[in-house]
Amino acid sequence: MSASVPTREVARRAFAAEFNDATYTFKESDDDRAPVYSLLPTGERANRVFVVGTLTETEDVGDDAEYWRGRIVDPTGTFFTYAGQYQPEAASTLRETETPAYVAVVGKPRTYETDDGTVNVSLRPESITIVDENTRDRWVAEAAERTLDRIERFDVADEYAAMADAEYDPDLSAYRDQVLAALEDLEEDLGVPAQA
Repeated sequence: MSASVPTREVARRAFAAEFNDATYTFKESDDDRAPVYSLLPTGERANRVFVVGTLTETEDVGDDAEYWRGRIVDPTGTFFTYAGQYQPEAASTLRETETPAYVAVVGKPRTYETDDGTVNVSLRPESITIVDENTRDRWVAEAAERTLDRIERFDVADEYAAMADAEYDPDLSAYRDQVLAALEDLEEDLGVPAQA
């Protein structure tokens, strides 16, 4: 592969609770086309994310043109995704899907500041796919594993962990607790007795 071919960023797995706390964004160069990263509080940069959850609600919130908002719930909270004319396939999926339905979304984190200074985080989808419960369960397990890995590595001298520590002063135990609760929910759904 030649050096001139751009590679796509890895889509990070993150639960809604952490994703919604990722209010700080940055670029690693002054180039206009440089990717914008969201900084996850557990110390990872994310230009793209991969989430799976239950699409519970869709609504056309556009004024002049269709602009669809989807509400996607995972065991820790809610993702909001928005799709319009520049994401026609994703907008079509939001328009046509009957809720509730399990969906997988690959997309880019977006932040916007409200008039009162609150920063909201949403997901601009590259794709939205209807999936089954097994896919959702597998994603919960993988997202839990990746989140715990980030928490374990947090104290290692890493630039993104240091940046997260400075920007957020995160309570990593809260994210660990959310992961454990998500895994307990998953075990109950699967009928596996929870470990004491």
